[in-house]
Amino acid sequence: MIDATRGFVCVRIDSYESEEAQKIVRSYLNGRFENTAFCILSPDGKQRLTRSHRGPSQALGGDLAEALGEISRKYSMRGRVDTALVPDFPNFRLALNVASADQRLLISVVGEEAKVDAVREQMKAIANSDELIGRVHYDFHSSEAELAKALGKANAGAGIRIVLPDTFGQTGKVMNELPINATMSDLKEAILKANKTFAETTEKKVYSDHVRAGRQQGVEWTMPMEYGEDRDGDGVIDFRGGMGRRPRR
Repeated sequence: MIDATRGFVCVRIDSYESEEAQKIVRSYLNGRFENTAFCILSPDGKQRLTRSHRGPSQALGGDLAEALGEISRKYSMRGRVDTALVPDFPNFRLALNVASADQRLLISVVGEEAKVDAVREQMKAIANSDELIGRVHYDFHSSEAELAKALGKANAGAGIRIVLPDTFGQTGKVMNELPINATMSDLKEAILKANKTFAETTEKKVYSDHVRAGRQQGVEWTMPMEYGEDRDGDGVIDFRGGMGRRPRR
């Protein structure tokens, strides 16, 4: 997502969800494909302000805060923060999984296209407020079929839902539900209340323990694209010894 109101651009690419996304990653890694890539772009998303690499440390080196500050000082913010776009996911299934991985609540908006688009526009102010920016995930135009599978048929109709993902992001629990025409003040209050409860009652995941538990329970996450990395850039996923071709967990 390109946001020209901010100093520079942050894009989160869903690397294994489409071939198009993988081509974007390859474009930043000289044809290679790895599961992370980092580069700072200009506000219009066209100019690379740093070299591209696997992560910020490799791309910027040294003091990250100092490097980021130096770049940001060259690009003053235009417009207002409360008019910035609200982040979205291509589908509810992925949104639920990423929300679980990031340990955030997920706000799902379902309904007629025009009504959902109106909610997305109205939500800019609260999603970019100091209290909520970066603290929850959002999914607009969630598939009713995916909602029914993850949350149950009773939670698949039109409305705005605050969803608590399960440990492995395959199902979820509705913490609160509001009508599609809810006021933004009521929605913000509901999200803040749910997030406070979530923060106070949720234990932080330990990556190694989490992966081990998933394997023991046979939890699998199948993606549209073959899982793995192409480090030599020959267009074929590399498989290290012992990895096999197994679904990502």
